[in-house]
Amino acid sequence: MSYQDELRPWAIFRRLPTGGNSLVYRFRTRTDADAYTSILRQGGGNFEVVYDLPQPQEVKG
Repeated sequence: MSYQDELRPWAIFRRLPTGGNSLVYRFRTRTDADAYTSILRQGGGNFEVVYDLPQPQEVKG
């Protein structure tokens, strides 16, 4: 996960009929993510807001 992704830990995923997920967008705050999700749901589809924790990076050196 890049530094830019770490600044935006709240993510919206679209649930696909095949059982998979697709990342839609990332946000800094949950409030922003929830507001955008409500707009997306008006057009149809199944969306979910999640806190996407960054994976720990190994430090070599």
